[in-house]
Order: sequence, then C-alpha cells, then structure tokens
Amino acid sequence: MNITKKINYLSVTIALLAFAACQNNSTMSTTSDSTTTETDSSVNTSLIPLSKNFHSTFDGKQTNLYVLKNGNMQVAVTNYGARIVSIVVPDKNGNPTDVAVGHDNVDDYTKGGDTYFGAIVGRYGNRIAKGKFKLDGTEYTLATNNGQNSLHGGKKGFSRQVWDAQQLNDSTLQLTYVSKDGEEGYPGNLTSKVTYTVMSNNKLKIDYEASTDKNTVLNLTNHCYFNLNGQGSGTILNHNVMINADRYTPVDSTLIPTGKLETVKGTPFDFTTPKTIGERVNDTANQQLKFGHGYDHNYVLNSKGNINEKAAEVTGDQSGIVMDVYTLQPGLQFYIGNFMDGSHALKQGKKDDFRTAFCMETQHYPDSPNQPNFPSTELKPGQQYQSTTIYAFSVKK
Repeated sequence: MNITKKINYLSVTIALLAFAACQNNSTMSTTSDSTTTETDSSVNTSLIPLSKNFHSTFDGKQTNLYVLKNGNMQVAVTNYGARIVSIVVPDKNGNPTDVAVGHDNVDDYTKGGDTYFGAIVGRYGNRIAKGKFKLDGTEYTLATNNGQNSLHGGKKGFSRQVWDAQQLNDSTLQLTYVSKDGEEGYPGNLTSKVTYTVMSNNKLKIDYEASTDKNTVLNLTNHCYFNLNGQGSGTILNHNVMINADRYTPVDSTLIPTGKLETVKGTPFDFTTPKTIGERVNDTANQQLKFGHGYDHNYVLNSKGNINEKAAEVTGDQSGIVMDVYTLQPGLQFYIGNFMDGSHALKQGKKDDFRTAFCMETQHYPDSPNQPNFPSTELKPGQQYQSTTIYAFSVKK
C-alpha cells in the first residue's frame, strides 16, 4: 500500500471510530410533552447528575432532567419544581465547579420537608403573616406551613409541582405551570412561565412571566442555594459579599417585616462595601440577627429595577468565582443556610451542613399584601407579569 492510500485508509478508519463513539455516547432526554431533544455528548457532564435518576412520575406527570450549555457553563434543571440542580462554571484555575446545592435524584426532592433547593417558589415567595391577606375587600386564608405564617406558597406551592417543560435549544428551557383558582387559598387561575437561558460569558438568565383571570397576588423567585467554592465544600462564612442596598426590612420574631425600612448603616446588615459573611454574623447584641438566627432578611435594592445596575456581588474565597446579581425586582432576600443541619444528602455524597450555602432571592418584599407602604404585588386580568434576574459568573485571579 503506497503512502497516499495508507493515509486515506487511516483517515476513513478514524472517522468511522469517531462516529461510532458519538453514537454510543449520545443520550436522549424526553420532555414532559413527549417530545425529545438530543443532548450534545461533547458536554463534560461529570458534575451533572445522571438524567435517568430524574425519570419518574409525580402526580401523574413525568419528571426529567434538562442540561443547558453555552461555552464552558452548564446548568441542569428538573421540571419538578422548575429547580436548578447544578450550575457548573470554571474556577480561577479553570477547573469546572458546581456552585449550586442540590440532590442527584428526583426522589430526594420529593420526600420529606421541602428544602426549596433550586426551586421556583410561589405563588408568593417568602412569608405572608398568619396566612391571611385582603384583596378587593375579601379576606383570603392561605395554608400555613411556617409556624403561624404562610411560606413560599404554602404546603404544596410551585416548588412541589411538575412543570411542563420544553427545551427550545441547547441553552434555553421554558417551563410552564397553571395554578388553579383557590390553590393553596390564592384567587384566580394563574399561568406562570419561567425561562432559563445560559448566556455567553457564563451568565444564567431567568425570565418570569404570568397572567391571571382574577385579581391575585404574586411573588415569584428562585431559591437556589450557592456555594462558590463548590457545593458541599464547607462553610460560606468566608465568602465576600456586597449588597447594593442602603436599607432593609427588619422583622419580628416570626420573620414577618415590621413595615419599616431601616438603614443598614452602623449595623451588621451593611454590605454596601464588601465584607465576609462571617465578619459580624455572631453579633449577639443585634436583635435582628437573633430573630433570623443569622442573615435571613430582605434588602431594599438601590438599583430600583434597573437590570443594568448590579444588585449584589459574592466572591468565593477559595475558588475565586465571582457571582454578580442583576434584577428587575425591588428586593433581595439574603439567607445563609441558618437551618441547614446535615440531614440531607447532596450530590457527590456531600451533606447540607450548617451554613454551607447561601441564597440571594430576588423578589418583592415579604408580606407585601399586608403592608400598604411596600411595592404592590397585585396582578390583575389583562396585565402581564414580567421580571428578569441574571446571575453572572466570572473569576477573580
């Protein structure tokens, strides 16, 4: 065989082997409306849970796992609770790091009490005092699931529902849920749509839309727990945090806002310049820290709905991963895992130990339906609720 023929033979052989390998490695994921999308086998999925571990049924609807990608960022989402399961981004050394706390199978999300890991919470995210509010002269009674208060939509809120999913392309997933009139005590048939998009430059965009056929209240947010050193890697108390807010909403002993907007200046709640989470969290003289068992408070953002103005910034002390938050919402709930106790199994065999993750939930203020001086959360027929939040990841060398 001459040199030219030998080269041609080797080229064909290599091509055939590569094709066979791609055929063996490619996987198929099924959406809840029975359509299928092919997952690119070139994506490094070593930190993403197995898709088959999310193939189940809940309330007669199929659950699945969807992997979104753009460049070197990957995000895994399950349609059970429209939950973010994994966010994989590179650290300062270029190593892929999963910064989102979650489980590696759908069963761990469905059983026991709801931790809200990665979930879309609603119909009303955060708390409503004593599970009651008045709208148009009618008092509505909600399910109470947090002492005397209603939390994150009640006993079976949006985090406990199977959403209809449609993967539009490699980087975009659209999820829809219809909440019936009277569900968990809320008025109106409400149609909610959440779209996750993995953008270039390692950005995750979350678009929220909703419409109703009756006057109602609405406060949608995502309850992702983050550890920028990698989920399960230990304490987040050495993370550096900046929150662009001069005021916050203090709470009573049941974590319901008092209605006041108080300055953060001169208090442990001042993150207008970067500070570590743990620097002042154990200030025993601060009553608000006692009530929240640490930080679990809503901040009044200076950005005032400007999506181009940074609402917050967090830096992982070990990984160098930086997360910037941008939002159209007026508030941000900063929570540092005060009730994490190591009782839940996470991905890669980790545990949800005390304060090993934090949340930055972009939102309207808690208990707004009962607080006339807070921004309104009322949604009327004919109106279209729209909001956007972006989590932008980068590295600090």
